[in-house]
Amino acid sequence: MTLKEFFQANPRAALAFSGGTDSAYLLWAAHEAGADVRPYFVKSQFQPAFELEDARRLCRRLGVELRVLELDQLGCREIASNPPERCYYCKRRMFGALISAAGAEGYSLIIDGTNASDSDGDRPGMRAIRELAVRSPLREAGITKARVRELSAQARLFTWDKPSYACLATRIPTGSPIRAEDLTKVERGEAALAALGYRNFRLRLRPWGALLQFDRCQLARAEAETDEIYRLLSPDFTDIRIDPEGRIGD
Repeated sequence: MTLKEFFQANPRAALAFSGGTDSAYLLWAAHEAGADVRPYFVKSQFQPAFELEDARRLCRRLGVELRVLELDQLGCREIASNPPERCYYCKRRMFGALISAAGAEGYSLIIDGTNASDSDGDRPGMRAIRELAVRSPLREAGITKARVRELSAQARLFTWDKPSYACLATRIPTGSPIRAEDLTKVERGEAALAALGYRNFRLRLRPWGALLQFDRCQLARAEAETDEIYRLLSPDFTDIRIDPEGRIGD
């Protein structure tokens, strides 16, 4: 099944829209196919401001109205306590809010931007999506992440080379309670690093402070600029270390 065929068979749907590469291309493809696909951005303490800005920017380009749903994820004990299954509870709560809001507006089909490169293992978040019968058109059409980027570049979407981004909660070690002030520090620190031109990096909280994981192609630069990096991050962190192995995983 191609994306065009998917939207011909399913001309009306609600899209879980993050502003990332995959969901951005999916929204564009739906728009090109003439489908009535409404994007919903679920805003919680786990999404940085730039994600919502990117989502709004793309919707303005396409002339599509963006629905923003506010959700207090830290008000849920199963999420705030940060257990190994946190992502499952988070996705269930997020998509539950989306399903409720979309249903009230007449949308019964929920779709997301999972692509054919995403693992089908027993990942907690993926399990929640399956349980809620959320469909993934990119995956059903066999479109990989690399292909999404290629097609996005052809469509001149600014998201074509946007680095993959995992929510801010992934910066907190599993088992450590998630606090709003810690998420704010992480977002502020990552924004400062992005302003210096770094891409595809992570600032992870540790009991002693902040661990910075840079893409290996930028690791040497980061090590050469440690004084400037420490100066920018020192208001929030007293102990800042650069991981010599570079970034690995989400």
